[in-house]
Amino acid sequence: MVRETRSGPRFSERFEEYGKRKPVEDGIAARSRRGAIGESWWSGRFLAVLTALGVGGRLDRGKTYARQGQVVELAIEPGAITAVVQGSRDEPYRARIGLRPFADEAWEAVLDALAADSWYAAALLAGEVPDDLEDVLAGVGLSLFPQGSAELPMDCTCPDWSVPCKHLAAVAYLAAEEFDVDPFALLRWRGRDRATLLAALRDRRDAGAGTPTALEDVLDRFHRAGVPVPDVPARAGRADPAGPPPDALLDELPPVLVGGEDVREVLRPLYLRLGTPTAE
Repeated sequence: MVRETRSGPRFSERFEEYGKRKPVEDGIAARSRRGAIGESWWSGRFLAVLTALGVGGRLDRGKTYARQGQVVELAIEPGAITAVVQGSRDEPYRARIGLRPFADEAWEAVLDALAADSWYAAALLAGEVPDDLEDVLAGVGLSLFPQGSAELPMDCTCPDWSVPCKHLAAVAYLAAEEFDVDPFALLRWRGRDRATLLAALRDRRDAGAGTPTALEDVLDRFHRAGVPVPDVPARAGRADPAGPPPDALLDELPPVLVGGEDVREVLRPLYLRLGTPTAE
């Protein structure tokens, strides 16, 4: 784990005389009051990655700080999670957990891969992050989470040189809970906020309007015929061989995919059955 080199008065100071942490009013307290922190797959993966990188054994040091509301400010921005944490000294500490954002070219590849499958596009536009998003990123040679300690620099202005210190650990726990509330915060950490990401997906969807799309994208025109519907001839209880087949309307619709199946073909047997006269 990389800890940034710093200069200034703190190097001439002795280590902090550890005492009781100073209480904070209106701090950011973890919602979890006991046991594990983090409920979603993405927050769980985040904490699991920290454990796999060899810092998990020190994370527990920050649970009390996180639950007691010692974190005064928390921000998740492209490239860094930053926070202000109140310790036992008068002046709060500043903590940072870094992660390099994806380059613009890498994000273009990610967006192309997401837009290529209507399921991913529909899920993200509905505010959900698919639980196999890591597989999509892996398909274009990327990883949502850091692969080594060098990819996750951490630093804190406190005198404790262990990484993570309890202040950084508290920040990690609160970030995990933020990922529970807003999974797009994880993508923002990698360089794309929700609005920018969804706008790019919509642009790709609109550009590919002639290709199969999700059902929700065509609900407003699902029963709208592509051509004028001819008058139905009087059949007197018998099908008119000269008339249109019962499933003709389905052929006027664009391909509509749900779960990998074309809805037109799912509905076709029903249309044919309803359009076939029954014996009297």
